Amino acid sequence: MRGRMLIRCLPFFFAALLAACGVAPTADDEYRNPILHADYSDPDAIRVGDKYYLVSSSFNSAPGLPLLESPDMVNWTLVGHALPQQVPLDVFALPQHGKGVWAPCLRYHDGKFWIFYPDPDFGIYVITATSFAGPWSAPRLLLAGKGLIDPTPLWDDDGQAYLLHALAKSRAGFNNVLTLRRMKPDASGMLDDAGRVVIDANKLPGYTTLEGPKFYKRDGYYYVFAPAGGVEQGWQSVFRSRSIDGPYEVRIVLAQGASAVNGPHQGAWVQTPQGEDWFFHFQDKRAYGRVVHLQPMRWRDGWPVIGEDVAGSGTGQPVARHRKPVAGYASTAPATSDEFDGAALGLQWQWNANWRPEWYALDGGRLRLFGQPRAGNLWDVPSLLLQKLPAESFTVTTKLDVSGMADGGDAGLVMYGLDYAWLGVRRADGKSRLALVNCHKANAKCRENEEAGVALTSPQVWLRMQVRVGGVTRFSYSYDDRAYTPIGAPFTAAMGRWVGAQMGLFSASNGAAAVGHIDIDHFRVTPD
Repeated sequence: MRGRMLIRCLPFFFAALLAACGVAPTADDEYRNPILHADYSDPDAIRVGDKYYLVSSSFNSAPGLPLLESPDMVNWTLVGHALPQQVPLDVFALPQHGKGVWAPCLRYHDGKFWIFYPDPDFGIYVITATSFAGPWSAPRLLLAGKGLIDPTPLWDDDGQAYLLHALAKSRAGFNNVLTLRRMKPDASGMLDDAGRVVIDANKLPGYTTLEGPKFYKRDGYYYVFAPAGGVEQGWQSVFRSRSIDGPYEVRIVLAQGASAVNGPHQGAWVQTPQGEDWFFHFQDKRAYGRVVHLQPMRWRDGWPVIGEDVAGSGTGQPVARHRKPVAGYASTAPATSDEFDGAALGLQWQWNANWRPEWYALDGGRLRLFGQPRAGNLWDVPSLLLQKLPAESFTVTTKLDVSGMADGGDAGLVMYGLDYAWLGVRRADGKSRLALVNCHKANAKCRENEEAGVALTSPQVWLRMQVRVGGVTRFSYSYDDRAYTPIGAPFTAAMGRWVGAQMGLFSASNGAAAVGHIDIDHFRVTPD
């Protein structure tokens, strides 16, 4: 044990030694938080061998349950989605904002990957795969019930299996408790009906909205990592007990402290092959969504200390930068740009509901979007093609050919959330014009407002969206991709229902049938 502890402390010792000697780590040695400045909400992560794997919630978007891989916990690649379509298929044929896939739990057990994920309106599903990138099994409803959320399994040393979960007050009528149930070891069903509350945060002073648990076992203790206090201002707690049934002690192990990171909580404990400990968590950044941070973690007296220990209190605060867990890997991030020259859409794209193959076509380096019918604003349109915002500041440029649009069609580049704005083309009475359109409180059935419009002088047009700190978005257009003309006033991006703002493309028909189409040559995202 002493040798193991020495190995685990050596990296911290050498980092401290270098600092004491005035030798600062190089840029290649360090990472900066957030490691993913994109809406990978409610992250859970594991290590298998020398690779790291991460999943996140996806709510109403399809495909759902994004799958990310990393060699070093810092640089991530999107390799697929575990859910091609959301079930029940008919329910998610239309947008179900804020519903669908809530916080999932990723595990590796018995030679395969497992994802336990909740749908607060139907219950807890389980899917498995022998390869992380898929294919994944069809979702199986493990535990039916309204308000069952945030499942986390534990296979114990004696072969017994358990499932711990939280409850959503909006469906169950109460929350702030964690319920433990016995589960069949192959997760084919449950072994008890009611379960039992093993952690009741209503009995803890100042605790509200205890949720998002992750269940672990270490050195004879059962540990439950669980956030409380809400996504914007909450903290990370850890509960421990020698008995799985409790009683559980509790300690707050991570809070904002003097850092600029609000509500640091809900994530995953991961250990390297060398025995170093790390903790993933998210930070709610409104229009940017819930971005992912990585914190160093160590153990003291049987409790984890996460981030920078504040005055030896045991309650850490987030670090802005730190030595990398594994050195030597080039910077990578999930894809954003798409030239549409492949056989399939880039993995970064998600639809606003379960997608249909007749909505689009890929041919010869272009994406064709067919004008799908809509009856109101874009909030309830399933055929929006969207992706996450990838940074605080960036620029999107896309090229459209609108010669195939039909009367009554709208199409273009959209910044989408509870408030949204789009720059694109409107076709009416045989004429086309460029229009900047906005809609505030889309979920309350706002009517679209055309803020600015000019005659379109060519069927081919470049559209640009420049996003700056705070989600401030400016639109412009060009006919040659060199000189861009600003249009309208800046728009401030707004979050959606439990998600950040999304950006993307759409083609809509203001009628009962799908008519017309647009062709998109590329969608290019450049950092600023």
